[in-house]
Amino acid sequence: MRLTRFTDLALRTLMRLAVEETDLPTTREVASSMEVPYTHTAKVVARLQHLGLVEARRGRGGGLALTSAGRAASVGAVVRELEGAGDVVDCEGSTPCPLRGACLLRGALRRAQEAFFAALDDLTVNDLVAAPTGPLLLGISGRAPAGAD
Repeated sequence: MRLTRFTDLALRTLMRLAVEETDLPTTREVASSMEVPYTHTAKVVARLQHLGLVEARRGRGGGLALTSAGRAASVGAVVRELEGAGDVVDCEGSTPCPLRGACLLRGALRRAQEAFFAALDDLTVNDLVAAPTGPLLLGISGRAPAGAD
């Protein structure tokens, strides 16, 4: 299974915010540090806000912050939400597959997709930023990891 670019960017955004302790980066700063377009990042941030995983604060001292729900969120649940519950293959599309009535592949692919999600269920956003990832993310964001002075 392959994640959409949207889901990939959402997970990287959550990870980037999970390493922030005091500074609240803006959407533009997050986009820049991950070398992705601001417009894509803004759409991802809006969706993550809607899901209650990210809080955006306006004005002086504002920026993006991961909520406690975002920090504890199951990666599997986030991926399920962002990827949707659709089938891996489209058997009913504009040209329906002639095998759809007796095919075993669709069910096998559905089980494989669920196994993929289930493998991510016990992993939280907080888990994703354990060393060595967290310190690397801080370096990418232009900040030195704690204790690196």
